[in-house]
Amino acid sequence: MPEGNALHRSARVLNRVLRGRSVTRFESVYPQLTRVDEDAQVRGRTVEEVSAAGKHLLMRFSGGLVLRSHQRMNGSWHLYRHAEPWRRGKVRARIILETAEYVVVGFDVPDATFHEERPVARSPVDSLGPDLLSDSFDAAEAHRRLRALGPWAVGEALLDPRAMAGVGNVYKSEILFVGRVNPFARVAELTEAQLAHLVATARVLLAREAEDTRSERSTTRSADPRARLFVYRRGGRPCRRCGTAIAFRRQGVQARPTYFCPTCQR
Repeated sequence: MPEGNALHRSARVLNRVLRGRSVTRFESVYPQLTRVDEDAQVRGRTVEEVSAAGKHLLMRFSGGLVLRSHQRMNGSWHLYRHAEPWRRGKVRARIILETAEYVVVGFDVPDATFHEERPVARSPVDSLGPDLLSDSFDAAEAHRRLRALGPWAVGEALLDPRAMAGVGNVYKSEILFVGRVNPFARVAELTEAQLAHLVATARVLLAREAEDTRSERSTTRSADPRARLFVYRRGGRPCRRCGTAIAFRRQGVQARPTYFCPTCQR
C-alpha cells in the first residue's frame, strides 16, 4: 500500500497539471461513478484542486463535486500526454479523466466515490486522524488519539488512520526503529515522551520523502541505494546501529510484516 507521503507527491503533480483545466472526458468501470456522471456530468467541469488526505486522493471539480479514491494495495494514478503509451494495460484502468493536454488514469484503484463538497465530511475522509503531511497537522491531537489506543500494540496503532493518517507498513517499522520502541509494546506502556517522539519522527520521515523527487523510499538518507532503509525487509541482516540480526514477525489480524532490532528496540 502506498504511504501517505507518496500519495501527497502524486497529488501535487496532478494538481500542478490539472488545476484550472476543463474535463473533456470521464470514464469509469464503476457503476457508482458512472451513475453520478450521467446525472451530474463531469465533462465540462473544471478541476479546481487535487489534494491528499491521509491515503485518500481528492479531486475537486467546479460545481462542488469531489472524487475521492483510495489506492489500497495495488492502485496507482498515472499521468500521460495524449500520444504517450500507457505503462499498464487498459483492462486495468478503473477511472479515466482527460483534459485537452493530459490523460489521467487510475489503474487498479479499488475504492472510489463521488461526493458533494459539503457532504464530503460524511465520506471515509471524515474519520481520519491528523494528516502527517498537512500544514495544519495537530501533533497534540495525534498524540491524544494514539494514547486512546492503549491496549493496542504500537505497531498496529501507528497504522490506524483514525489516530494519525499517512503511515504505511514500511514506515511503521522505520519509525519505531528510529524511536527505539518495540513494535509489540502496548501503547499504554509508552511514556509521554516516547509517544511524542514517535509522532514527531513520523512527521519528519514522511515529510522528508514527500519532498524527495526519487520514487524509492529512504529513511537513512544514505546515497547508497542498498542502504535506503534501517530495518524493513532486512530480516536476518545486521542492525545498522548495533549489529544484531534484524528480527521479522507478522503482526495484527492482517499479519503485516514487521521488522525490528531486538537489541535497540527492547
